[in-house]
Amino acid sequence: MWSAAVVSRFGDALRTAALPLIAVRLTDDPFVIASVTACGYLPWLLFGLLGGAVADRVDQRRAMWAVDTLRGTLVACFGLAVGLGHASIGLLIALAFALTSLQTLFDNASTALLPSLVDKEALGSANARLMTGQQLAGGFLAGPFVPLLLAAGAAVPFAADAATYLLAAALVASLRIAAPERRPGPAGSTLRAEAAEGLRALRRDRVLRAVCTATLLCNIGMGALIATLVLHVTGWLHAGNAGFAAAMTAFSAGSLAGGALLAQRVARRFGRVRGLFLGGSVQTASLLLIGTVRQLGVLLLGMVLLGVMSMVWNVNQVTLMQQRSPQAMVGRISAAFRTASTSGAPVGALLGGTVAAVYGLNGPALFAAALFALAVVSLIPALKPDVSVVEPDDGVTTAHVKP
Repeated sequence: MWSAAVVSRFGDALRTAALPLIAVRLTDDPFVIASVTACGYLPWLLFGLLGGAVADRVDQRRAMWAVDTLRGTLVACFGLAVGLGHASIGLLIALAFALTSLQTLFDNASTALLPSLVDKEALGSANARLMTGQQLAGGFLAGPFVPLLLAAGAAVPFAADAATYLLAAALVASLRIAAPERRPGPAGSTLRAEAAEGLRALRRDRVLRAVCTATLLCNIGMGALIATLVLHVTGWLHAGNAGFAAAMTAFSAGSLAGGALLAQRVARRFGRVRGLFLGGSVQTASLLLIGTVRQLGVLLLGMVLLGVMSMVWNVNQVTLMQQRSPQAMVGRISAAFRTASTSGAPVGALLGGTVAAVYGLNGPALFAAALFALAVVSLIPALKPDVSVVEPDDGVTTAHVKP
């Protein structure tokens, strides 16, 4: 499963880099080009919760390899259209929408499947290794290959992405695990009703509700920062394109360090919820530095810390959700988390642009710091002593606060 995740993320990074270049060849209309990006978010808002409901109904392993096979076929067909000169902006938008629609099922099924592969006390380490491997493949390894593949032809990155999908499908299909037992649903139960049941379960759990709220606030803040970071670096710091590239590299390097070295250590030392509290506090301080100190070195330090603590947050948030959720509802609760996260990013991007226009190019970083501070405050109810819905035996998930 780790190999499938890493291979698939490598191919996704190739395609993601190639898509904008294909788009600008097909049209110079900024609104149309932006629509391609928007289609990467819209299916999560439309189908994210339903994808979680489907993931809880079906055999997750079969769903994952079937989805990857279909995605590989779609990308291969698009690559063929590009190679034959028949690509169009409409076809590009349709591809982006279809791939993300299928991803709503795949990602939720993957999250729900992991507890069937490893013991619950190993979930934190498994999530850290998955996320670190994906960050390495997508953030570092794929980058140097993009210009080489594009030099070989505009269709080549899509052909490579299709091959990685099909390889990932074969790897997932090779897993030999017993499908988890599922209680039959009530007669006449619909996907909408089952998705609503997942939302109610999330709302009833005080810890997961607080973590979901905090994650939404953080994603709005990160959406605002990332959408305007190029303006912050080139316009406010006057560091040019090289400075922007260095900032993104610093964030990726921090993410790798956070996943490989710190996520589990923080959880063992402080507990998962207090680990989130610590991560959010450090990120708030980092954003304040980025927004107030006009030096490239400080920006790079802040981006490293943001990357480290974002991985600490992601690993512990996902693991906490998997361990506290009833096994039969992991997909639906996962869908609620992801839908909230995805809705936060585009909202944050729009707000970030508005803040930059009104308050200055460093405004989005300070705006993000305020949202992260609110996220930290929203975690306070989750710090109270609590007995989890499905109590894990890993010694780090439930943080007991001393009087």
